[in-house]
Amino acid sequence: MIEYVKGALMELTPTDAVVETVGGVGYSMAITLPTYTALEPELAAHSTVKLLCHEVIREDAWLLYGFATERERALFRLLIGVSGVGASTARIMLSSIPVAELEQVIVSGDTRRLKAVKGIGAKTAERVIVDLKDKVKPGDDVGVAQLAAPDSEVFDEALTALVMLGFTKAASQKVLNKLFADDPSLKVETAIRKALALL
Repeated sequence: MIEYVKGALMELTPTDAVVETVGGVGYSMAITLPTYTALEPELAAHSTVKLLCHEVIREDAWLLYGFATERERALFRLLIGVSGVGASTARIMLSSIPVAELEQVIVSGDTRRLKAVKGIGAKTAERVIVDLKDKVKPGDDVGVAQLAAPDSEVFDEALTALVMLGFTKAASQKVLNKLFADDPSLKVETAIRKALALL
């Protein structure tokens, strides 16, 4: 099993990162918004980064999920252990609700907040809380500042991420247009998180 990948950050979108290791091998990893935010300052210089991994091996694919922190990976692994929660759903949950807040939501039994996440119905929300309430230990939130970017770039990145997460382009554009009309200075992570709550 691959524990982590360390190398130069070559490509980065709000949903994927490509890290090139020694020997010129590039690993493509699905990532969450918090990990994207942590990696964004490193992209321009192709800085060396280390992403903790979780492998999903299927008959038709071998997928790598990358995480900037052990805390996020641990919560991802707990989530996919719940019946009805796959890797894609867990990634959307971690992208929709910050890690510390998601831990608190689970511990406090806030099914309403979980049901607001795409793909999470009442039964799944209740199952997540029942299964994980005693396993999750909330910690201190460690915020990561995001660099400012031109609005058009932010809009395009947010739109691309939403489409890659399974939403239609038309619906995503409509929601993003409204969000940016209300606040033109939105950052990528904030725009995607707010859009996920509305789609």
